[in-house]
Amino acid sequence: MANHKSSLKRIRANEAKRLRNRYQHKTTRTMVKKLRLTHDKVVATDLYQKVSSALDKLAKKNIIHKNKASNLKSKLAKLVNKIA
Repeated sequence: MANHKSSLKRIRANEAKRLRNRYQHKTTRTMVKKLRLTHDKVVATDLYQKVSSALDKLAKKNIIHKNKASNLKSKLAKLVNKIA
């Protein structure tokens, strides 16, 4: 167990950040799943905008790698464009 005040605070802060990152990552994965199951072009286009933005934010905060975000956005864009 940590002894210094600053290390105790760091432990608390790290736990709070971990939970926040986990929540944001899980929420984005759910949005991606919902987008993949959508068959309506208008809804898919709107949802793609939100998912794309969320992926960019995760990559910016290093929650996911920037290339992973880019690859996901690319695949989802192809999927949205394929919907008739």
